[in-house]
Amino acid sequence: MSDTKDTVQDTPNVEAPATAPADAPAAPQAGADLSVQDLQGLKTIIDVASSRGAFKPNEMMSVGQVYSKLEAFLSAVQTQQAQQAPAEANPASPGTGA
Repeated sequence: MSDTKDTVQDTPNVEAPATAPADAPAAPQAGADLSVQDLQGLKTIIDVASSRGAFKPNEMMSVGQVYSKLEAFLSAVQTQQAQQAPAEANPASPGTGA
């Protein structure tokens, strides 16, 4: 037998599959929810981490793709909230008139 030491090698991360495993629960568990503010915080974290060089060059493409999806989602939510705000500010007034 030969004496070899197990060493940790710097291997590239493999992305998780896009679909949930078959044994995953259908409904999210209580306390495991994310708010829009949490996602905005995540976007800020990615900004700070990338500006500080936390990601390797070969990881930047994956990080950028996730960042773009996150940014598009937050933009869509902001647009949707802006459209709902005028509707909520001007509800039909049932008590006006005669």
